[in-house]
Amino acid sequence: MNDSTSFKSVLSYLPDKMRVLMSGINDRELEDLTEVRLHAGGPVYFVYINKVRYLQKNGGLSSEYTDKAYLVGALTIKETVERLCHFSVHYYKKQLEEGYFVLEKGVRVGVSGAYSYTETPALYEFSSLNFRIPRCVKGCADKLFSETFDQNVIICGGVNSGKTTILRDLCRLTGNIRKTALIDERNEIACMLRGEPQNDIGCMTDVIVNLNRAKGIMSAIRTLSPEVVCCDEISSMNDSEAILNGIGCGVKFVVTAHGENYSELMKRNDIAFLVNKGFIDSIVFLEGVSAPSKIRQIKRIRNVY
Repeated sequence: MNDSTSFKSVLSYLPDKMRVLMSGINDRELEDLTEVRLHAGGPVYFVYINKVRYLQKNGGLSSEYTDKAYLVGALTIKETVERLCHFSVHYYKKQLEEGYFVLEKGVRVGVSGAYSYTETPALYEFSSLNFRIPRCVKGCADKLFSETFDQNVIICGGVNSGKTTILRDLCRLTGNIRKTALIDERNEIACMLRGEPQNDIGCMTDVIVNLNRAKGIMSAIRTLSPEVVCCDEISSMNDSEAILNGIGCGVKFVVTAHGENYSELMKRNDIAFLVNKGFIDSIVFLEGVSAPSKIRQIKRIRNVY
């Protein structure tokens, strides 16, 4: 179940009429909610793990998109963005360049629309918003933590398989007992807001956000003396080379990567590079979208003593 306070954080940024309509939704209807989406000229819809429901003009939710659905105008999207910027768009220029905001309780808001033709493109017209409700499932990584402690681990799965959720919990467990650095390039795991993580990522965890993984890894190793580094979605040879350099310095790594099976994973040069160098201990494969953050297999790559 999601913390209802995350949904209340979403409500606090919505225009009055929409906020009133959504305020009548009870906690039971918020179970397994992952996203609240607003589309200019289209509906407000709630995305769950295995279904979609549409906000109605009377404030209820329906599994069908009909003429009773509550539709959002472009001005409503614009007003919501202004609220996200606390009515100071210029001050939030960085967020409009990146296309997302971080809110209280770990909520992240993705923004789509038209980018400016400037040297540093930034959003200036807004067409949709995606409020992503964090899935902080404490305890989901307990078994994996005990079976892979002090190992170099890659956690693999497809889209919406729960990679980030299980990495967040592993980071929490590790960061409560060891010096840990979290390289959170897009601020999706810790959800830092005004310097404070909105999600529990461990009391001893240092967080680096808004810096690419390779640079973040090297910065952490040089300045924070971590015993363990966690990072999400490694995707390049630069990432893998930085990880290899860190392992050479005695640091353990827990990372995620996109891939549903071993053969698919080994077609990626960045992953094959790490595995073939002989420093990865275990690769963890998740069940998939039908059972987010559930482990299907732990594949031992080398003997661990």
